Amino acid sequence: MTDDIIRAAGCVLWRRSPVDGKLEICLVHRPKYDDWSHPKGKLKRGEDPLSGAVREVAEETGRTCTPGARLPTLRYQVNGRLKEVGYWAAEAGAGTFTSNREIDRILWLSPTAARHRLTRPRDRDLVDALLSALHLA
Repeated sequence: MTDDIIRAAGCVLWRRSPVDGKLEICLVHRPKYDDWSHPKGKLKRGEDPLSGAVREVAEETGRTCTPGARLPTLRYQVNGRLKEVGYWAAEAGAGTFTSNREIDRILWLSPTAARHRLTRPRDRDLVDALLSALHLA
């Protein structure tokens, strides 16, 4: 039954380091779960997944972004229901992070450090997908 699927979207947000120009990936910390992940969230009723992904980046990181390549869709169980999260590569634009109840910290990390910091193994595969999409793998 497709109505029972939790639909969400997010981005693997990246930028070039202002210090050395190397690739950095943005991770968000959710205090409710004490985990590190990519910015993502549930879609609003009738919302297009790409629009939802861009909205979630803005809400969780304070940044605008320019979406690029489609990355893999992750599917997993949450409380007995299937959750489907569509992802895009997205280059970070302007903006400023402000801590809130949902996201209390963000980090900009190298791909290797991001892979190690991510809480869930399924999120680590998205780092590799980003590098491939940017032709860096």
